[in-house]
This record gives sequence, structure tokens and C-alpha cells, in this order.
Amino acid sequence: MSLDNRIELATLPTPLEFLEQLSTKLGGPQIWLKRDDLTGLALGGNKTRKLEYILFDAIEQGADCIITAGAIQSNHCRQTAAAAAKLGLECHLVLGGEAPEKCNGNLLLDNLLGAHIHWAGENRKGEGIPALIAELKAKGKTPYMVPYGGSNLLGALGYANAVLELVKQSESRFTHVVFASASGGTHAGILAGARLVGLDSQILGIRIDKADTPELLFADKVLNLANETAEALALEPFNAKDVLLNEDYLGGGYAVIGDAERQAIDLLAKTEGVLVDPVYTGRAMAGLLDLIQKGYFSADDKVLFWHTGGAPALFAYANEL
Repeated sequence: MSLDNRIELATLPTPLEFLEQLSTKLGGPQIWLKRDDLTGLALGGNKTRKLEYILFDAIEQGADCIITAGAIQSNHCRQTAAAAAKLGLECHLVLGGEAPEKCNGNLLLDNLLGAHIHWAGENRKGEGIPALIAELKAKGKTPYMVPYGGSNLLGALGYANAVLELVKQSESRFTHVVFASASGGTHAGILAGARLVGLDSQILGIRIDKADTPELLFADKVLNLANETAEALALEPFNAKDVLLNEDYLGGGYAVIGDAERQAIDLLAKTEGVLVDPVYTGRAMAGLLDLIQKGYFSADDKVLFWHTGGAPALFAYANEL
């Protein structure tokens, strides 16, 4: 399988920035930021890299409409809607919850981007998609399902390719690469990309969602997807010890903002002018900051935080911030 089988949707390469103010304030280690919040598609985010590969496949299969699912403030759904609009494809989003009285944040953007919204109550991971596919097929459509979070082999290839981009940007290697680990595709892709280029950084995911499926633990899902990606790229397989997943920062659960997330959002904004979100990057950054305080890293370490986006959701949390 080739890393060239993609359709260009993102503004690449995304910037690589040294966070001098934050690093100085914390007294080390060096903290760097890979700005995938600036991928360019409808206010950016990590899903754009995944969609380059997934929607290449959709077009190859002759799809005329795209279906995916997520929470009401899903960054993935917003970027999928934008990509579909850019490619002239109809987009259907199956969102958890009920239609709110006020439409803001990512949901506002979904509507502006022309997505068809289907409300799914307690289900936010696409449980109702099969029925929607059948309905669309009955209308003569050719639907294509983008998996939850864009996290399948094709999506993971987007982040294997991203590691190649990172290595070209930086002459010195990072001791650690830290990021929000949510649906597994970014995590699996970074693992595969690091092996592909011989990057010896510690790859550390900060888990932000405590929900496991009845069939599979999340760490096992990441491992399986990393191995599927490794096989596609003719790499040696991974084992369980390769999946480093910190689960200490789950807080009140998915999309529940607490003091740690508030403090991380506030600190990044006021020291670096960088916005992280309440659900993903804010929680992962809170974890990174706590690990620094606890001495997990040495003062000489060079830590990359991979900013996966999400800032549009800040507006939906205005009252809590």
C-alpha cells in the first residue's frame, strides 16, 4: 500500500514551533508543538490528514455521499463535512444527543458546510449508520462510510505520512512525542510512521475518553490498528509494550471539562497565544503539564506535543470557561 494514494485537502507541512515562553515558565523540558490545528480545512485539525486517504478511497469507489458519526461538537464531523463540500459530495452526520436550542461551535460549522444532521440520542459512535446507509441506497445513492474518528487503516496512513513530514522539519530528534489518544488512528499512525523512519522517540498517548467497547479494550484497538498499518507498510509488527497509553487524566469523562483542562487552556493561551480545546488537546496538554510537574521528563528532554486541533469547540463551552 502506498502513502501516495491520497487526495490533497490539508495545508502541509503544518508548522513546528518551539514553545519558549512555556518551556521557560515550567523550567524544562523543551516543549515543541506540531501545529495540526493549522491543517487549513474549516479551521483545521488532525482528521484532515486521515480524510486525505479515506476520501481518496471513497472517490475511487464512486461514492456520491459520505456518512460519519460523532459527538455534537465532533471535530471529525466538522472536517468531514468540509472535505465533502470541497469535493462536491453530499455529507450526512449522525450526531449524539438532541438538536440544541442554540447552534454554536462545530455544530454551527457543520450546518454552514451543508451537512445533513441526523440526531442519535445516546449513541455518538455511529450505531445508526447501517439504517441510514440502507435508506440512502434505496434512494439510488452510493454512500461511503467514514469510520468514527477516521480511525481505520487508511486514516492511520495519514499519520504515518505525518511522521515523515515531521522528520523532514527537524534536524534534532525529540525524546518524546505526546498527543491526545481518542479513537486510535492518530496513535497507530504515529507508531507506524516512527518505525518507518527509525524515529526512536517515546510515543505517548494521553487517553481522553474512558469508554471501551464490550469486545475490545482501547489499548488493544490501537495495537491492532498499528499492526494493520505496519503490515500495509511492510514493517515489523508491534506488541503490547509498544502502545504507551496514559489513562490518568480521564477526569469526569468524555467532553466533561474540569479544572485541569481549564488551567491548561488558560496557560497555553496566555503564554503562547495557542488555543487548545476542552475535550481533546486541553485534556492531553493538562496531562503533559502534570507529568512535567511530577518529574516524568528531565530538564534536557525535548518533548513534542502534537496539537490535533479542536479550537472551534471552545465556543460551545463559553459558560464553563
